[in-house]
Formats: sequence, structure tokens, C-alpha cells
Amino acid sequence: MIRVLLVDDQSMVRTGFRTILESEDGITVVGEAENGQVAIDRALDLAPDVICMDVQMPVMDGLESTAEIVRRGAAGAVLILTTFDRDDFLFQALAAGASGFLLKTAEAEQLIDAVTALAGGDGLLSPEVTRRVIERSVRSPESTTPAAPELELLTGRELEVLHLVAGGLSNSEIAGRLFVGEATVKTHVSNLLTKLDIRDRIHVVIFAYQNGVVGK
Repeated sequence: MIRVLLVDDQSMVRTGFRTILESEDGITVVGEAENGQVAIDRALDLAPDVICMDVQMPVMDGLESTAEIVRRGAAGAVLILTTFDRDDFLFQALAAGASGFLLKTAEAEQLIDAVTALAGGDGLLSPEVTRRVIERSVRSPESTTPAAPELELLTGRELEVLHLVAGGLSNSEIAGRLFVGEATVKTHVSNLLTKLDIRDRIHVVIFAYQNGVVGK
């Protein structure tokens, strides 16, 4: 059962998200919070698998709350949900440690898919903003620096997996490409995150582009 914490200052929005998520077998909403400060306490107390976080809220906004939740090591991957399709929110959210970003205009199925992906350890961005993440990362000054020394820590197979993750392939697709079991792929991805000191797959993709692992 995937345990979800909903964070939004509008009760009707929380009710709508709860209705959508609990219509799916295997997902339950274990708590709600009306602002970022309450969200920190609920995240620590309830240990959800996924935290659906609004951005603009009173008392403490979602970006500050996300950063504090990550800093305290609370359980739960943070999915930022916002009506604002703005690059500054997107990159601040990723910098704060969010594992996903989805617009509130997304379809109900996309919300369910996003929660399921984050609960499974995958990072997620909505399709319409993923390309902007990559393009901005490639344009950034960091993209012209020498390749990170952490790359030398990777085995040949881990480099293969890094290429495929950066290409947007899922674990099952990578397993099919490499003729190995999905559990083996999960182990390789976990090793990548550890060796590169990266939180999730989204940041693995950014790392790969910034360091020339895949074409720019």
C-alpha cells in the first residue's frame, strides 16, 4: 500500500486529490496538511511514501518545506504540484530535493502514475517540462566543466545503465535491452545513485547531460 501525505492550503484541492488517489487500489492518503510547516511535522510523524506538495501556501511555502523535510531525513519522496508552469519553481523544487514535479492541470491518471513512480523510487517530471530541465542543464555553466571524477567509480555495466537511464528508459526497458532481470537493473541504478551521490533518477539524467555522458 502506497501511503500519501497531501499538502495544500485549499481543502477542496486536497479533497479532490484524495478522491483521485484513493480510487486506485494500493494507494491510501494517510494525512493532510494546510501549509508547509504542518507538512514537516506530518511527514515526520506519518512516514508517508509520497508527499504531494503545493508551492504557494501561507506560513511556509512548499519549496522551503521540501528542503526542510529532505534535510531532516523524513520518509517520503516529494512530488511538487502547482498551477504555475514556471521555470523558477521547477528548478528551486529540484534544488530543494523534490523527486517530481507535476502541473495541477495534469490528468488524474498522470497524478496516479506520478505517485506510483515516486513510491517505486523513480523521479518524475511531467513530459512538458522534462525537456526544459535538460535544456537548461545543458546550457548551464556546469555543463562546460570537466567530467565529474565520480564517473571513474562506475563499472562498465553501470555506465551502460547510466546511458540508458539518461535516455529515459524505465527499469523494465533497460532489463530488456541488457538481457538481465529487472532486479539486477534496480541494483545497478541504486549503485549509480550511491556512487554519484545523487538523490533520484531525474538528477541522474541532469548529471549525464552536464558531464557529456550523453550527447548535448
